[in-house]
Amino acid sequence: MCGIVGAVASRDVAEILVEGLNRLEYRGYDSAGLAVIDSQQQIGRIRKAGKVKNLSDQQIKTGMNGHSGVAHTRWATHGEPTEQNAHPHMSGDKIALVHNGIIENHEALRTQLQADGYEFGSQTDTEVIVHQIEKELKTANSFSDAVKTTVDKLEGAFAFAVLHSDFPDLLLGARKGSPFVIGVGIGENFLASDPLAIRQVTDRFIYLENGDFVELTKHKIKITDNNGNIVERAISKLEHSVESVDKGQYRHYMMKEIFEQPKVIFNTFDGKIEQGLVSDNIFPAETLDILSKVEAVQIIACGTSYHAGLVAKYWIEEIAGLPCQIEVASEFRYRNIVVSPNTLFLTISQSGETADTLAALYKAKHAGYLSSMVVCNVPASSLVRETDFCLMTEAGPEIGVASTKAFTTQLVALFLLTLTLAKEKDLPEELERELVKELQRLPSLVESALDLDDQIKKTSEHFADKHHALFLGRGTMYPVAMEGSLKLKEISYIHAEAYPAGELKHGPLALVDSDMPVITVAPNNQLLEKLKSNLEEVRARGGELYVFADKSAKVFDEGDCHVIAIPTVHDLLAPILYTIPLQLLSYHVAVLKGTDIDQPRNLAKSVTVE
Repeated sequence: MCGIVGAVASRDVAEILVEGLNRLEYRGYDSAGLAVIDSQQQIGRIRKAGKVKNLSDQQIKTGMNGHSGVAHTRWATHGEPTEQNAHPHMSGDKIALVHNGIIENHEALRTQLQADGYEFGSQTDTEVIVHQIEKELKTANSFSDAVKTTVDKLEGAFAFAVLHSDFPDLLLGARKGSPFVIGVGIGENFLASDPLAIRQVTDRFIYLENGDFVELTKHKIKITDNNGNIVERAISKLEHSVESVDKGQYRHYMMKEIFEQPKVIFNTFDGKIEQGLVSDNIFPAETLDILSKVEAVQIIACGTSYHAGLVAKYWIEEIAGLPCQIEVASEFRYRNIVVSPNTLFLTISQSGETADTLAALYKAKHAGYLSSMVVCNVPASSLVRETDFCLMTEAGPEIGVASTKAFTTQLVALFLLTLTLAKEKDLPEELERELVKELQRLPSLVESALDLDDQIKKTSEHFADKHHALFLGRGTMYPVAMEGSLKLKEISYIHAEAYPAGELKHGPLALVDSDMPVITVAPNNQLLEKLKSNLEEVRARGGELYVFADKSAKVFDEGDCHVIAIPTVHDLLAPILYTIPLQLLSYHVAVLKGTDIDQPRNLAKSVTVE
């Protein structure tokens, strides 16, 4: 969502900050801004609605520069996406601040500040922070103390960076909930909401903990924890190369990431299989001891990760024989819960910073769960650090807002977890070998599915003038239909819904006509014949069918039924393979619609606010 970049250095930082914002564009935003302290100890500020390029062009035009500064991309919460509401916000002409998150008590603070004579120029909750700092500075012993006192008065989840022109070599930051990272340089230091923002200037990072307060100069890093104690945080080295976040030969990040899936699926199970079985070293011995005690699983996730969890529920109950519940994090965190004995609390998140999922984890810590686990793509993320143990996907950086490779690698990781749980419940070795063998076949099967790109591109032309679509699936294909529906609506802005095919007669059939395309996923499994009956219900009402069917399923391409043949895959692993053509369909429809595929409107990659 919103992105922060800050710097204090011996060189000009304006271009570094703007480049940092360019690297954060994938997160989703609607305005951008920059503030730097110049050689005369004056703060120069530029804010622009729209793309970072608007800000960059203005920065080049004005020649604004300085050795310390902050920059921001905003995803609107309080107030419209206008220049007036864009960050940085200032109090007077000496303090500039950028902020991620939501200040829940901003109305009360605003009322008091207005009574004290402060004038507000925006509709944002952010502006109360910078005015409160200015107010506290009148009685505080230092700028740092004023900021710390302000932090104590804020309610909500947030991260912010702030500068004062009287202290041009000092950059302050605070983290409470929202992700924040220090970039460690030589004679310079940086702050950012995402390490990729400053990857071009450093590969060494310190991930701030919840409640941390940081004071940065060119040569010094001072971190104070939630209790006011000075602490040392470990320095991590980011392994992803700069090239890994380039589009390469592809027009969009999304297409690049779709075509990376054979490789990242392999990477996710590589090293976790030995002699045809899931390795005993997939988890430490103490973790395996915990998993041996698991009697139930509770999955919590949001968005695409929730769909991965729905598939995992089928797997865990069918293969491991364990009861499994799944819930959207934003619902779980606000209700009373009953925890069954020896239940594993499992979260799923691409970024590891999803605000609702983190809040659900914090709630679970005091609810009596056996242990907590996360499936995640970012090793140093908040969820990984806060959870008892983790299983990492190997998707690499995913830049497109609409998740593709992160989803399929989550499924691979969840399948490995399922087999591990099942082994603890005496999974027959013969069955384990069969399933592992099928898992190892997946990369080549995905390659074959990607070979259908030209055919799917042609099929997408049928959707160019459509405004609605219906996705159907049965069993594990229902979550796949949900994911396909989500992808289409995210990037093409076509209204799409997903239903279990057996639910057609209970309402959705009323929507079916010649203008409502119906997309169906149909592997050759025990539910195929029932699914075929559902398809006939659609055809009888004039519906246009688009069926992704196993090549041996005997679903025929004729008239109003358009069939794309999918390679045969083991029923349990079909959700991973059948996701691929739905991703391609959504992509090509969006290209025809002319939408912003990598940065769809109103959406953000990492959802770090409620």
